[in-house]
Amino acid sequence: MSDPVEPDRQAAARTELLARQVRGRSGTRASPSPALPVEGGRQRWEGRAIHRGSLLVANFVSAFESLWANRLRSLLTTLGVVIGVAAVIAAMTLTQGASVLIQARLSVLGTNTLLIIPGAATSSGAFSSLGSQQSLTQGDADALAPIPHVVQVSPVLSLGAQVIYGSQNWNTRIQGVYPGYRQIQGWEVASGRWLNAHDELTGLPVAVLGQVVANSLFGPSGTNPVGQTIRIGTQMFRVVGVLQPKGSFGAFSQDDVVFVPFTAALIRLKNSSYVDQIQVLVDKAEHVDAVQRAVNATLVKRHRIGAGSPADFQIRNANQLLQTAQQATQTLTLLLVGIAGISLTVGGIGIMNIMLVSVTERTREIGIRMAVGARRRDIRNQFLIEALTLSSLGGILGIALGLLVGWLMTTNFGVPFVPQPLSILLAFGVSALVGVTFGFYPAVRAARLDPIIALRTE
Repeated sequence: MSDPVEPDRQAAARTELLARQVRGRSGTRASPSPALPVEGGRQRWEGRAIHRGSLLVANFVSAFESLWANRLRSLLTTLGVVIGVAAVIAAMTLTQGASVLIQARLSVLGTNTLLIIPGAATSSGAFSSLGSQQSLTQGDADALAPIPHVVQVSPVLSLGAQVIYGSQNWNTRIQGVYPGYRQIQGWEVASGRWLNAHDELTGLPVAVLGQVVANSLFGPSGTNPVGQTIRIGTQMFRVVGVLQPKGSFGAFSQDDVVFVPFTAALIRLKNSSYVDQIQVLVDKAEHVDAVQRAVNATLVKRHRIGAGSPADFQIRNANQLLQTAQQATQTLTLLLVGIAGISLTVGGIGIMNIMLVSVTERTREIGIRMAVGARRRDIRNQFLIEALTLSSLGGILGIALGLLVGWLMTTNFGVPFVPQPLSILLAFGVSALVGVTFGFYPAVRAARLDPIIALRTE
């Protein structure tokens, strides 16, 4: 059976040995030469620097030995910090990816585009649900065309439908648009042609396919889509063109779409008096604000909205949509970081609790160290370094776990994985700050112990 006093003797021996080494170095270098006062001052400065460095190394060694001796307890203590830091990293990764995705989608509209959607905004400025209030008509879109600096206007009628060719079928979105929609959205034709004025005036059942739809319906058979007949719902349409791919943003593919003439969509697919949105292309970016005011005045007049009454539509340009999306992302980020901050606080309290327990358990060891020459600041620094090591270790593990969780979430939600180095450094810095903050009180408490009382403690 081992002697219970043996650990104390070993700790005292290690501390005494370190103290002798430090005193030896300090004493050797602290004796100045009277003949060379400048040289003696430099030697004293170097001696003090070596002395402080040796004490710091000794404190780190002692802290690591103490933590290693209680490995399981140290690991469990860091769990709160691990969860908090992991939550911060995962939240930041997800919101950054969502921000990048939203910006990429809005950039497709261009800086000269106005988007008009039905429904009034709330008092806080948030969008109401798209389509929750029908208020825009085809006549509204036609009334905007004569406004100066307006290049193109198109109403958009959207619906989801099953598209069938032979034995192949594909569920996609159908959009009825004016011919000018191609210029508004910047679509390029890969084969065949785009919708023209004759198609729109006569309501011909013709369709232009996105690449995803074309590949899904005609890829297996290798048939050229142009000139073929497809069925949309119960209506037959002739394919007149295929668009060049635009790419995807996460799970959303811009190429998973079929365009048909607005009149054909209204007659054959979605008989409605209202449209889902109106898009306007302005000739130059500097005219966007003036055109937006003119569009607002025109629609207010057409809808007979009185002074002071809220409009039943919303007009947004690309910059406003981008700002709104960024504000929403920042709000979500602050919310998630706030929740993670609570977890970090709980982790810090756990560190403080364990450090207080450690001070109580090692009271006799502290007394022995003081008895053989350790100063109060050495005791304080040792426990402070232990707390800092615990929180830093939790921060490193939390960063690794947070990146893994963030990658899994962004992959699952189809959002780009864009970890920010600044966020990672900030999370690690906060974890270290938590250790210093919550470890300070136990360290000071250990340093203020009376050596005589500490030595009497069993």
